[in-house]
Amino acid sequence: MVALIPMDTEHEAYLRDESRSTGSADSISFPRDEAEIVAVLQRIREAAGDGAPAPVTVQGARTGLAAGAVPGGGHVMNLSRANRYLGLRVDEDGVYCLRVQPGVVLAELRRHLADKSLPVHGWSSDDLRALERMYAGPEQFFPTDPTETSACLGGMAACNASGARSFRYGPMRPHIRGMRVVLADGDVIALRRGEVRACGRRLRLQTESGRKLDLSLPTYDMPQAKNASGYYIADDMDAIDLFIGSDGTLGIISELELALSPVPAFTWGVSCFLADERAACEVTEAVRASISDTTAIEYFDADALDILRRQRALGAAFSALPPLADAWSCCVYVELSCAERERALSDLALLGKILVAHGGSVADTWVARTDTDRETLRFFRHAVPESVNMLIDERRRTDPAITKLGSDMSVPDGRLHDVIALYRSTLADAGLESAAWGHIGDNHLHVNILPRSMEDYAAGKRLFARWAAEVSRMGGAVSAEHGVGKLKRDFLATMYGEEHVREMAQLKRQLDPWCQLGQGNLFDVELARGGDRA
Repeated sequence: MVALIPMDTEHEAYLRDESRSTGSADSISFPRDEAEIVAVLQRIREAAGDGAPAPVTVQGARTGLAAGAVPGGGHVMNLSRANRYLGLRVDEDGVYCLRVQPGVVLAELRRHLADKSLPVHGWSSDDLRALERMYAGPEQFFPTDPTETSACLGGMAACNASGARSFRYGPMRPHIRGMRVVLADGDVIALRRGEVRACGRRLRLQTESGRKLDLSLPTYDMPQAKNASGYYIADDMDAIDLFIGSDGTLGIISELELALSPVPAFTWGVSCFLADERAACEVTEAVRASISDTTAIEYFDADALDILRRQRALGAAFSALPPLADAWSCCVYVELSCAERERALSDLALLGKILVAHGGSVADTWVARTDTDRETLRFFRHAVPESVNMLIDERRRTDPAITKLGSDMSVPDGRLHDVIALYRSTLADAGLESAAWGHIGDNHLHVNILPRSMEDYAAGKRLFARWAAEVSRMGGAVSAEHGVGKLKRDFLATMYGEEHVREMAQLKRQLDPWCQLGQGNLFDVELARGGDRA
Protein backbone atom coordinates (compact mmCIF):
# COMPACT_ATOMS: atom_id res chain seq x y z
CA MET A 1 0.00 0.00 0.00
CA VAL A 2 1.28 3.46 -0.86
CA ALA A 3 2.44 5.41 2.19
CA LEU A 4 1.23 8.83 3.33
CA ILE A 5 4.52 10.26 4.58
CA PRO A 6 4.52 13.09 7.13
CA MET A 7 6.06 16.19 5.56
CA ASP A 8 9.56 16.69 6.93
CA THR A 9 12.86 18.33 6.02
CA GLU A 10 13.72 15.43 3.70
CA HIS A 11 10.79 16.38 1.47
CA GLU A 12 11.03 20.19 1.68
CA ALA A 13 11.80 20.43 -2.05
CA TYR A 14 8.22 19.29 -2.77
CA LEU A 15 6.89 22.51 -1.24
CA ARG A 16 8.29 24.52 -4.19
CA ASP A 17 8.25 24.69 -7.98
CA GLU A 18 10.14 26.76 -10.57
CA SER A 19 8.06 29.83 -9.70
CA ARG A 20 10.22 30.03 -6.56
CA SER A 21 7.06 30.13 -4.47
CA THR A 22 7.01 28.01 -1.30
CA GLY A 23 3.98 26.42 0.35
CA SER A 24 3.16 24.09 3.21
CA ALA A 25 1.74 20.58 3.58
CA ASP A 26 1.13 17.97 6.24
CA SER A 27 1.93 14.85 4.21
CA ILE A 28 3.11 13.56 0.85
CA SER A 29 2.65 10.39 -1.21
CA PHE A 30 4.23 8.91 -4.35
CA PRO A 31 1.59 6.66 -5.96
CA ARG A 32 2.82 4.50 -8.85
CA ASP A 33 -0.47 3.83 -10.65
CA GLU A 34 -4.16 4.65 -10.77
CA ALA A 35 -5.09 2.15 -8.05
CA GLU A 36 -2.67 3.80 -5.65
CA ILE A 37 -4.00 7.27 -6.54
CA VAL A 38 -7.50 6.06 -5.64
CA ALA A 39 -6.19 4.47 -2.43
CA VAL A 40 -4.56 7.73 -1.30
CA LEU A 41 -7.79 9.67 -1.85
CA GLN A 42 -9.72 7.01 0.05
CA ARG A 43 -7.38 7.20 3.05
CA ILE A 44 -7.62 11.00 3.11
CA ARG A 45 -11.42 10.81 3.09
CA GLU A 46 -11.43 8.19 5.86
CA ALA A 47 -9.11 10.36 7.99
CA ALA A 48 -11.54 13.28 7.64
CA GLY A 49 -14.53 11.30 8.93
CA ASP A 50 -17.64 13.43 8.43
CA GLY A 51 -15.61 16.60 7.89
CA ALA A 52 -14.04 18.10 4.80
CA PRO A 53 -11.15 15.99 3.47
CA ALA A 54 -7.71 17.54 3.38
CA PRO A 55 -6.73 19.50 0.25
CA VAL A 56 -4.68 17.57 -2.32
CA THR A 57 -2.09 19.25 -4.54
CA VAL A 58 -0.96 17.12 -7.47
CA GLN A 59 2.62 17.43 -8.68
CA GLY A 60 4.89 16.04 -11.35
CA ALA A 61 8.39 17.39 -11.93
CA ARG A 62 7.51 20.82 -10.45
CA THR A 63 8.80 22.73 -13.49
CA GLY A 64 5.77 25.06 -13.59
CA LEU A 65 6.07 28.83 -13.33
CA ALA A 66 2.62 29.68 -11.93
CA ALA A 67 2.85 27.88 -8.55
CA GLY A 68 0.18 25.37 -9.54
CA ALA A 69 2.17 22.58 -7.88
CA VAL A 70 2.88 24.56 -4.70
CA PRO A 71 0.69 23.21 -1.86
CA GLY A 72 -1.42 25.41 0.37
CA GLY A 73 -1.65 22.88 3.21
CA GLY A 74 -3.03 19.35 3.32
CA HIS A 75 -1.54 16.59 1.19
CA VAL A 76 0.92 16.56 -1.73
CA MET A 77 0.43 13.79 -4.29
CA ASN A 78 3.57 13.54 -6.40
CA LEU A 79 3.15 11.44 -9.55
CA SER A 80 6.77 11.36 -10.70
CA ARG A 81 6.98 7.62 -9.91
CA ALA A 82 3.92 6.84 -12.06
CA ASN A 83 6.20 6.81 -15.09
CA ARG A 84 5.52 3.65 -17.12
CA TYR A 85 4.92 3.33 -20.85
CA LEU A 86 1.68 1.38 -21.18
CA GLY A 87 1.17 0.53 -24.86
CA LEU A 88 0.88 1.66 -28.47
CA ARG A 89 -1.75 1.52 -31.19
CA VAL A 90 -2.13 2.73 -34.76
CA ASP A 91 -5.33 4.64 -35.47
CA GLU A 92 -7.39 4.54 -38.67
CA ASP A 93 -5.29 7.39 -40.13
CA GLY A 94 -2.00 5.65 -39.46
CA VAL A 95 -1.15 7.85 -36.47
CA TYR A 96 0.79 6.14 -33.67
CA CYS A 97 -0.87 6.69 -30.28
CA LEU A 98 1.27 6.02 -27.22
CA ARG A 99 -0.23 5.39 -23.77
CA VAL A 100 1.79 6.62 -20.81
CA GLN A 101 1.45 7.35 -17.13
CA PRO A 102 1.54 11.02 -16.09
CA GLY A 103 5.03 10.89 -14.55
CA VAL A 104 6.83 10.13 -17.82
CA VAL A 105 9.40 12.88 -18.43
CA LEU A 106 9.40 14.64 -21.81
CA ALA A 107 13.19 14.38 -22.29
CA GLU A 108 13.09 10.63 -21.63
CA LEU A 109 10.20 10.15 -24.07
CA ARG A 110 12.18 12.01 -26.73
CA ARG A 111 15.25 9.89 -26.09
CA HIS A 112 13.35 6.61 -26.22
CA LEU A 113 11.64 7.58 -29.48
CA ALA A 114 14.91 8.68 -31.09
CA ASP A 115 16.77 5.56 -29.92
CA LYS A 116 13.84 3.19 -30.60
CA SER A 117 14.10 2.01 -27.01
CA LEU A 118 10.61 2.44 -25.51
CA PRO A 119 10.23 0.28 -22.38
CA VAL A 120 7.67 -2.43 -23.24
CA HIS A 121 7.21 -4.34 -19.99
CA GLY A 122 3.63 -5.63 -19.77
CA TRP A 123 2.71 -4.71 -23.36
CA SER A 124 0.24 -6.90 -25.27
CA SER A 125 1.07 -8.65 -28.53
CA ASP A 126 -0.99 -6.04 -30.41
CA ASP A 127 1.03 -3.25 -28.79
CA LEU A 128 4.29 -4.93 -29.74
CA ARG A 129 3.20 -5.40 -33.35
CA ALA A 130 2.33 -1.70 -33.54
CA LEU A 131 5.75 -0.87 -32.08
CA GLU A 132 7.53 -3.08 -34.63
CA ARG A 133 5.65 -1.33 -37.42
CA MET A 134 6.53 2.10 -36.00
CA TYR A 135 10.22 1.28 -35.69
CA ALA A 136 10.26 0.06 -39.30
CA GLY A 137 8.89 3.37 -40.58
CA PRO A 138 9.84 7.04 -40.29
CA GLU A 139 11.11 8.23 -36.92
CA GLN A 140 8.35 9.59 -34.67
CA PHE A 141 8.40 12.37 -32.10
CA PHE A 142 6.07 14.20 -29.71
CA PRO A 143 5.77 17.81 -30.94
CA THR A 144 5.02 19.75 -27.73
CA ASP A 145 8.28 21.40 -26.65
CA PRO A 146 8.29 23.51 -23.47
CA THR A 147 11.68 24.96 -22.52
CA GLU A 148 11.88 22.66 -19.50
CA THR A 149 12.25 19.22 -21.09
CA SER A 150 12.42 17.75 -17.57
CA ALA A 151 8.66 18.39 -17.34
CA CYS A 152 6.32 15.45 -16.75
CA LEU A 153 3.66 14.79 -19.37
CA GLY A 154 0.85 14.88 -16.82
CA GLY A 155 1.86 18.36 -15.71
CA MET A 156 2.16 19.45 -19.34
CA ALA A 157 -1.42 18.29 -19.94
CA ALA A 158 -2.62 19.97 -16.74
CA CYS A 159 -1.44 23.40 -17.94
CA ASN A 160 -1.83 22.77 -21.71
CA ALA A 161 1.89 23.39 -22.21
CA SER A 162 3.25 24.58 -25.53
CA GLY A 163 6.63 26.08 -26.47
CA ALA A 164 8.41 27.39 -29.54
CA ARG A 165 7.01 24.86 -31.99
CA SER A 166 3.44 25.60 -31.01
CA PHE A 167 3.51 28.01 -33.97
CA ARG A 168 3.04 24.96 -36.21
CA TYR A 169 1.92 22.19 -33.91
CA GLY A 170 -0.21 24.05 -31.38
CA PRO A 171 -0.14 23.39 -27.62
CA MET A 172 -0.47 20.04 -25.84
CA ARG A 173 -4.25 19.79 -26.36
CA PRO A 174 -4.51 18.54 -29.98
CA HIS A 175 -1.90 15.84 -29.36
CA ILE A 176 -3.88 14.15 -26.58
CA ARG A 177 -6.13 11.38 -27.91
CA GLY A 178 -7.19 9.81 -24.64
CA MET A 179 -7.09 10.31 -20.91
CA ARG A 180 -8.06 8.65 -17.64
CA VAL A 181 -8.99 11.02 -14.82
CA VAL A 182 -9.49 10.18 -11.14
CA LEU A 183 -12.06 12.46 -9.50
CA ALA A 184 -11.70 13.67 -5.92
CA ASP A 185 -14.04 10.95 -4.64
CA GLY A 186 -11.92 8.21 -6.29
CA ASP A 187 -14.29 7.55 -9.18
CA VAL A 188 -12.70 7.41 -12.65
CA ILE A 189 -13.64 8.91 -16.01
CA ALA A 190 -12.18 7.40 -19.19
CA LEU A 191 -12.17 9.75 -22.19
CA ARG A 192 -11.17 9.34 -25.81
CA ARG A 193 -11.17 12.25 -28.23
CA GLY A 194 -14.31 12.40 -30.37
CA GLU A 195 -16.43 10.04 -28.26
CA VAL A 196 -18.13 12.44 -25.80
CA ARG A 197 -19.14 15.97 -26.72
CA ALA A 198 -21.15 18.69 -25.04
CA CYS A 199 -24.55 19.74 -26.32
CA GLY A 200 -24.16 23.49 -26.41
CA ARG A 201 -22.97 24.31 -22.88
CA ARG A 202 -24.24 21.09 -21.25
CA LEU A 203 -21.84 18.19 -20.85
CA ARG A 204 -22.89 14.73 -19.71
CA LEU A 205 -20.22 12.38 -18.41
CA GLN A 206 -20.39 8.87 -17.01
CA THR A 207 -17.87 7.47 -14.56
CA GLU A 208 -16.63 3.89 -14.62
CA SER A 209 -18.82 3.13 -11.61
CA GLY A 210 -21.88 4.09 -13.70
CA ARG A 211 -22.50 7.45 -12.05
CA LYS A 212 -23.84 10.12 -14.44
CA LEU A 213 -22.67 13.72 -14.23
CA ASP A 214 -24.67 16.49 -15.91
CA LEU A 215 -22.42 19.55 -16.01
CA SER A 216 -23.32 23.17 -16.69
CA LEU A 217 -20.43 24.80 -18.53
CA PRO A 218 -19.49 28.47 -18.15
CA THR A 219 -20.87 30.95 -20.67
CA TYR A 220 -17.76 32.97 -21.55
CA ASP A 221 -16.10 33.05 -24.96
CA MET A 222 -12.39 32.33 -25.14
CA PRO A 223 -10.03 34.77 -26.87
CA GLN A 224 -8.84 34.21 -30.43
CA ALA A 225 -5.25 34.10 -29.22
CA LYS A 226 -2.86 31.56 -27.75
CA ASN A 227 -4.47 30.79 -24.41
CA ALA A 228 -3.89 28.74 -21.26
CA SER A 229 -6.09 30.85 -18.98
CA GLY A 230 -8.76 28.91 -17.09
CA TYR A 231 -11.00 26.13 -18.34
CA TYR A 232 -11.31 25.45 -22.06
CA ILE A 233 -14.96 26.11 -22.87
CA ALA A 234 -16.79 26.12 -26.21
CA ASP A 235 -20.15 25.13 -27.63
CA ASP A 236 -20.35 21.39 -28.37
CA MET A 237 -16.79 20.92 -27.09
CA ASP A 238 -15.02 17.60 -26.74
CA ALA A 239 -15.16 16.43 -23.13
CA ILE A 240 -11.44 15.67 -23.00
CA ASP A 241 -10.62 19.34 -23.57
CA LEU A 242 -12.23 20.34 -20.27
CA PHE A 243 -9.56 18.51 -18.28
CA ILE A 244 -6.59 19.57 -20.41
CA GLY A 245 -5.34 22.87 -18.98
CA SER A 246 -7.50 22.67 -15.84
CA ASP A 247 -4.50 23.23 -13.53
CA GLY A 248 -5.17 20.12 -11.43
CA THR A 249 -8.50 21.44 -10.15
CA LEU A 250 -11.03 19.03 -11.71
CA GLY A 251 -9.37 15.63 -11.46
CA ILE A 252 -6.08 13.76 -11.32
CA ILE A 253 -4.70 12.54 -14.66
CA SER A 254 -3.72 8.89 -14.24
CA GLU A 255 -3.09 8.00 -17.90
CA LEU A 256 -2.57 9.79 -21.23
CA GLU A 257 -2.69 8.67 -24.84
CA LEU A 258 -0.45 10.83 -27.04
CA ALA A 259 -0.53 11.20 -30.82
CA LEU A 260 3.00 11.05 -32.26
CA SER A 261 4.16 12.73 -35.48
CA PRO A 262 6.83 11.86 -38.08
CA VAL A 263 10.11 13.71 -37.68
CA PRO A 264 10.53 16.16 -40.61
CA ALA A 265 13.29 15.13 -43.02
CA PHE A 266 14.89 18.59 -42.94
CA THR A 267 14.80 21.04 -40.04
CA TRP A 268 16.87 24.20 -40.37
CA GLY A 269 17.15 26.99 -37.83
CA VAL A 270 17.82 30.56 -38.94
CA SER A 271 18.79 33.42 -36.61
CA CYS A 272 17.98 36.73 -38.32
CA PHE A 273 19.50 39.89 -36.80
CA LEU A 274 17.75 43.23 -37.26
CA ALA A 275 18.32 46.86 -36.37
CA ASP A 276 15.07 47.60 -34.53
CA GLU A 277 11.96 46.06 -33.04
CA ARG A 278 9.55 47.34 -35.69
CA ALA A 279 11.56 45.52 -38.35
CA ALA A 280 11.42 42.35 -36.22
CA CYS A 281 7.62 42.56 -36.06
CA GLU A 282 7.37 43.16 -39.81
CA VAL A 283 9.66 40.20 -40.57
CA THR A 284 7.51 38.05 -38.29
CA GLU A 285 4.32 39.06 -40.09
CA ALA A 286 5.89 38.48 -43.50
CA VAL A 287 7.16 35.01 -42.55
CA ARG A 288 3.76 34.06 -41.15
CA ALA A 289 2.07 35.13 -44.37
CA SER A 290 4.44 33.58 -46.90
CA ILE A 291 6.42 30.57 -45.58
CA SER A 292 4.09 27.70 -44.78
CA ASP A 293 6.88 25.36 -43.62
CA THR A 294 7.67 27.53 -40.61
CA THR A 295 7.76 25.56 -37.36
CA ALA A 296 8.74 28.34 -34.94
CA ILE A 297 9.27 32.11 -34.88
CA GLU A 298 11.09 33.25 -31.74
CA TYR A 299 12.34 36.66 -30.62
CA PHE A 300 15.11 38.21 -28.49
CA ASP A 301 15.05 41.96 -27.87
CA ALA A 302 17.93 44.40 -27.53
CA ASP A 303 18.07 44.11 -23.74
CA ALA A 304 18.24 40.31 -23.91
CA LEU A 305 21.07 40.43 -26.46
CA ASP A 306 22.99 43.01 -24.40
CA ILE A 307 22.76 40.80 -21.31
CA LEU A 308 24.02 37.90 -23.40
CA ARG A 309 26.92 40.00 -24.73
CA ARG A 310 27.95 40.86 -21.16
CA GLN A 311 27.80 37.24 -20.04
CA ARG A 312 29.81 36.15 -23.08
CA ALA A 313 32.48 38.75 -22.28
CA LEU A 314 32.76 37.39 -18.75
CA GLY A 315 33.75 34.03 -20.22
CA ALA A 316 32.91 30.73 -18.48
CA ALA A 317 29.75 28.98 -19.70
CA PHE A 318 28.84 31.39 -22.51
CA SER A 319 32.28 32.09 -24.00
CA ALA A 320 31.63 29.50 -26.75
CA LEU A 321 28.73 31.51 -28.16
CA PRO A 322 29.28 33.17 -31.54
CA PRO A 323 29.93 36.93 -31.25
CA LEU A 324 26.94 39.25 -31.63
CA ALA A 325 27.64 42.24 -33.88
CA ASP A 326 26.84 45.59 -32.22
CA ALA A 327 24.99 46.76 -35.34
CA TRP A 328 22.04 44.51 -34.59
CA SER A 329 19.68 45.16 -31.69
CA CYS A 330 17.33 42.20 -31.88
CA CYS A 331 17.00 38.70 -33.29
CA VAL A 332 14.15 36.74 -34.91
CA TYR A 333 14.76 33.00 -34.95
CA VAL A 334 12.88 31.09 -37.65
CA GLU A 335 12.74 27.29 -37.80
CA LEU A 336 11.86 25.64 -41.11
CA SER A 337 10.82 21.98 -41.40
CA CYS A 338 10.37 20.35 -44.81
CA ALA A 339 10.09 16.94 -46.42
CA GLU A 340 12.44 17.81 -49.32
CA ARG A 341 15.79 19.61 -49.39
CA GLU A 342 14.75 21.64 -52.44
CA ARG A 343 11.73 22.99 -50.55
CA ALA A 344 13.95 23.94 -47.62
CA LEU A 345 16.37 25.78 -49.93
CA SER A 346 13.47 27.65 -51.53
CA ASP A 347 12.10 28.65 -48.11
CA LEU A 348 15.56 29.79 -47.02
CA ALA A 349 15.93 31.96 -50.11
CA LEU A 350 12.53 33.56 -49.51
CA LEU A 351 13.42 34.20 -45.87
CA GLY A 352 16.61 35.91 -47.04
CA LYS A 353 14.61 38.24 -49.30
CA ILE A 354 12.24 39.10 -46.45
CA LEU A 355 15.15 39.81 -44.14
CA VAL A 356 16.99 42.08 -46.61
CA ALA A 357 13.76 43.95 -47.41
CA HIS A 358 13.54 44.92 -43.71
CA GLY A 359 17.14 46.02 -43.27
CA GLY A 360 18.76 42.73 -42.30
CA SER A 361 21.90 41.13 -43.72
CA VAL A 362 22.18 37.63 -45.16
CA ALA A 363 25.92 37.70 -44.38
CA ASP A 364 25.24 38.19 -40.64
CA THR A 365 22.52 35.53 -40.49
CA TRP A 366 23.19 32.24 -38.71
CA VAL A 367 21.85 29.15 -40.48
CA ALA A 368 21.88 25.78 -38.71
CA ARG A 369 21.44 22.77 -41.00
CA THR A 370 23.32 20.07 -39.09
CA ASP A 371 22.76 18.64 -35.61
CA THR A 372 25.92 20.40 -34.40
CA ASP A 373 24.82 23.77 -35.78
CA ARG A 374 21.32 23.34 -34.37
CA GLU A 375 22.79 22.58 -30.96
CA THR A 376 24.76 25.85 -31.11
CA LEU A 377 21.60 27.83 -31.86
CA ARG A 378 19.70 25.93 -29.17
CA PHE A 379 22.48 26.86 -26.74
CA PHE A 380 22.13 30.50 -27.82
CA ARG A 381 18.36 30.49 -27.28
CA HIS A 382 18.58 28.90 -23.85
CA ALA A 383 21.53 31.09 -22.83
CA VAL A 384 19.32 34.19 -22.84
CA PRO A 385 17.02 33.20 -19.94
CA GLU A 386 19.94 31.55 -18.14
CA SER A 387 21.92 34.81 -18.37
CA VAL A 388 18.96 36.74 -16.96
CA ASN A 389 18.67 34.27 -14.07
CA MET A 390 22.38 34.72 -13.37
CA LEU A 391 21.91 38.49 -13.27
CA ILE A 392 19.04 38.16 -10.78
CA ASP A 393 21.04 35.72 -8.64
CA GLU A 394 23.81 38.30 -8.48
CA ARG A 395 21.34 40.95 -7.28
CA ARG A 396 19.91 38.56 -4.71
CA ARG A 397 23.26 38.60 -2.95
CA THR A 398 22.43 42.20 -2.01
CA ASP A 399 18.71 41.63 -1.40
CA PRO A 400 17.63 37.94 -1.15
CA ALA A 401 13.97 38.91 -1.62
CA ILE A 402 14.51 40.07 -5.21
CA THR A 403 13.14 37.86 -8.00
CA LYS A 404 12.45 38.53 -11.66
CA LEU A 405 8.91 38.99 -12.92
CA GLY A 406 8.03 37.19 -16.15
CA SER A 407 4.90 37.88 -18.20
CA ASP A 408 3.07 35.23 -20.24
CA MET A 409 0.48 37.24 -22.18
CA SER A 410 -0.63 36.94 -25.80
CA VAL A 411 -2.74 38.97 -28.22
CA PRO A 412 -4.56 38.15 -31.46
CA ASP A 413 -3.02 38.60 -34.89
CA GLY A 414 -3.04 42.27 -35.82
CA ARG A 415 -2.23 43.49 -32.30
CA LEU A 416 1.47 42.61 -32.11
CA HIS A 417 2.68 46.17 -32.76
CA ASP A 418 0.12 47.49 -30.25
CA VAL A 419 1.14 45.23 -27.39
CA ILE A 420 4.86 45.85 -27.91
CA ALA A 421 4.20 49.61 -27.93
CA LEU A 422 2.33 49.15 -24.63
CA TYR A 423 5.24 47.26 -23.09
CA ARG A 424 7.84 49.80 -24.23
CA SER A 425 5.99 52.95 -23.18
CA THR A 426 4.97 51.69 -19.74
CA LEU A 427 8.40 50.22 -18.96
CA ALA A 428 10.01 53.53 -19.89
CA ASP A 429 7.54 55.51 -17.77
CA ALA A 430 8.19 53.24 -14.79
CA GLY A 431 11.98 53.35 -15.24
CA LEU A 432 12.23 49.55 -15.00
CA GLU A 433 14.93 47.32 -16.47
CA SER A 434 13.67 44.44 -18.59
CA ALA A 435 14.52 41.82 -21.19
CA ALA A 436 12.01 40.24 -23.57
CA TRP A 437 12.04 37.05 -25.57
CA GLY A 438 9.63 34.37 -26.65
CA HIS A 439 7.11 33.22 -29.18
CA ILE A 440 6.62 36.27 -31.38
CA GLY A 441 5.05 34.10 -34.09
CA ASP A 442 2.10 33.57 -31.72
CA ASN A 443 2.11 37.26 -30.61
CA HIS A 444 3.32 35.93 -27.28
CA LEU A 445 6.37 37.54 -25.65
CA HIS A 446 7.78 36.85 -22.21
CA VAL A 447 8.65 40.31 -20.91
CA ASN A 448 10.91 39.85 -17.91
CA ILE A 449 11.20 42.74 -15.45
CA LEU A 450 14.58 42.68 -13.68
CA PRO A 451 14.18 44.46 -10.33
CA ARG A 452 17.13 46.25 -8.73
CA SER A 453 15.20 46.69 -5.49
CA MET A 454 11.94 45.68 -3.85
CA GLU A 455 10.54 49.05 -4.95
CA ASP A 456 11.20 47.96 -8.55
CA TYR A 457 9.55 44.63 -7.79
CA ALA A 458 6.39 46.32 -6.47
CA ALA A 459 6.31 48.64 -9.49
CA GLY A 460 6.66 45.65 -11.78
CA LYS A 461 3.71 43.90 -10.13
CA ARG A 462 1.58 46.99 -10.69
CA LEU A 463 2.68 47.12 -14.30
CA PHE A 464 1.73 43.46 -14.87
CA ALA A 465 -1.76 44.19 -13.54
CA ARG A 466 -2.06 47.07 -16.00
CA TRP A 467 -0.83 44.89 -18.87
CA ALA A 468 -3.36 42.19 -17.97
CA ALA A 469 -6.19 44.71 -18.30
CA GLU A 470 -4.89 46.17 -21.57
CA VAL A 471 -4.15 42.77 -23.13
CA SER A 472 -7.65 41.59 -22.18
CA ARG A 473 -9.13 44.65 -23.89
CA MET A 474 -7.15 43.73 -27.01
CA GLY A 475 -8.84 40.30 -26.99
CA GLY A 476 -5.77 38.53 -25.65
CA ALA A 477 -4.96 36.09 -22.85
CA VAL A 478 -3.29 36.75 -19.51
CA SER A 479 -1.63 33.33 -19.62
CA ALA A 480 -0.68 31.90 -22.98
CA GLU A 481 1.23 28.76 -22.00
CA HIS A 482 2.11 28.48 -18.29
CA GLY A 483 -1.37 28.15 -16.85
CA VAL A 484 -2.86 30.32 -14.12
CA GLY A 485 -1.93 28.41 -10.98
CA LYS A 486 -1.92 30.55 -7.87
CA LEU A 487 0.17 33.45 -9.11
CA LYS A 488 -2.12 34.69 -11.89
CA ARG A 489 -5.61 34.04 -10.49
CA ASP A 490 -6.28 37.78 -10.06
CA PHE A 491 -5.52 38.22 -13.76
CA LEU A 492 -8.15 35.58 -14.56
CA ALA A 493 -10.88 37.84 -13.16
CA THR A 494 -9.40 40.75 -15.13
CA MET A 495 -9.60 38.73 -18.34
CA TYR A 496 -13.01 37.07 -18.03
CA GLY A 497 -14.78 39.15 -15.37
CA GLU A 498 -15.73 38.04 -11.87
CA GLU A 499 -19.06 36.51 -12.89
CA HIS A 500 -17.42 34.15 -15.36
CA VAL A 501 -14.78 33.18 -12.79
CA ARG A 502 -17.65 32.30 -10.44
CA GLU A 503 -19.03 30.09 -13.23
CA MET A 504 -15.67 28.28 -13.35
CA ALA A 505 -15.84 27.75 -9.59
CA GLN A 506 -19.39 26.38 -9.90
CA LEU A 507 -18.17 23.92 -12.54
CA LYS A 508 -15.38 22.80 -10.24
CA ARG A 509 -17.85 22.13 -7.42
CA GLN A 510 -19.89 19.87 -9.71
CA LEU A 511 -16.85 17.57 -10.06
CA ASP A 512 -15.17 18.24 -6.70
CA PRO A 513 -17.83 19.22 -4.13
CA TRP A 514 -15.31 19.60 -1.30
CA CYS A 515 -13.03 21.74 -3.51
CA GLN A 516 -10.27 19.39 -2.48
CA LEU A 517 -8.07 19.31 -5.60
CA GLY A 518 -5.65 22.09 -6.47
CA GLN A 519 -6.88 24.48 -3.81
CA GLY A 520 -5.89 28.04 -4.61
CA ASN A 521 -5.34 27.38 -8.30
CA LEU A 522 -7.43 29.54 -10.67
CA PHE A 523 -9.47 31.15 -7.91
CA ASP A 524 -9.52 31.92 -4.22
CA VAL A 525 -10.44 29.03 -1.92
CA GLU A 526 -13.47 30.88 -0.56
CA LEU A 527 -14.81 31.52 -4.05
CA ALA A 528 -14.23 27.88 -5.01
CA ARG A 529 -16.41 26.86 -2.08
CA GLY A 530 -19.20 29.21 -3.08
CA GLY A 531 -18.18 32.45 -1.37
CA ASP A 532 -17.97 35.88 -2.94
CA ARG A 533 -14.25 36.51 -3.32
CA ALA A 534 -12.69 36.35 -6.80
